[in-house]
Amino acid sequence: MSSVLPPSKPITLYVDADACPVKQEVYRVAERHARKGTALKVFVVTNSPIAVPRDEFIQRVVVGAGMDEADNWIAERASRGDIVITADVPLASRCVKAGAEVIAPNGRAFTKDSIGMTLATRNLMDSLRSAGAVTGGPKPFSPRDRSAFLAALDQAIVRLTRAGFGGAGE
Repeated sequence: MSSVLPPSKPITLYVDADACPVKQEVYRVAERHARKGTALKVFVVTNSPIAVPRDEFIQRVVVGAGMDEADNWIAERASRGDIVITADVPLASRCVKAGAEVIAPNGRAFTKDSIGMTLATRNLMDSLRSAGAVTGGPKPFSPRDRSAFLAALDQAIVRLTRAGFGGAGE
C-alpha cells in the first residue's frame, strides 16, 4: 500500500529590497533552482516601485511609505520553510522567531543562537550614536560579501529542499 504525501510548501524568499545590494543575485539563484524543479516564490518588498524580472515566480510588492512598512509586511508572512534577505537586525529577529531562515546581504546567517547578541549589539550602537558618539558606518560591500551571500542562499535553498520544502526533494 503506497501513501501519497501532500504537496510541500513552496520555498518563499522575501527580499527587503529598498537598500538590498544583492537583488540580482537572488534572481539568478532563484531562477537556477526553479529550472531544476524547485517550487519557489520571490517577493521583492519595497517602499517605492523598482524594476524586477518578468518571471512568474518573482513578484514585486510595494508597501506604504511609512516607517517599517516593508519590515512589517515581511515579518507578518515569514515562517518555517521561508528565506528572508535583509540587513535589518530587528526584522531578522522577528523572522528568526517565526522560524524562517534569514540571510544578510553579506552572507551572514541570522540564527536563533546569534540573533540575541546581534540585536543587543545593534541596540548598543544605536544608543551610542544617539548620544553623539562617532561609531562609523558599516564596511563597504565587497565582492567577497557577494560571493558569501551567493553561497549562503544556495545552501539555504538546498537545505530547505532536502527538508521537504519546494516540492523537489532529493
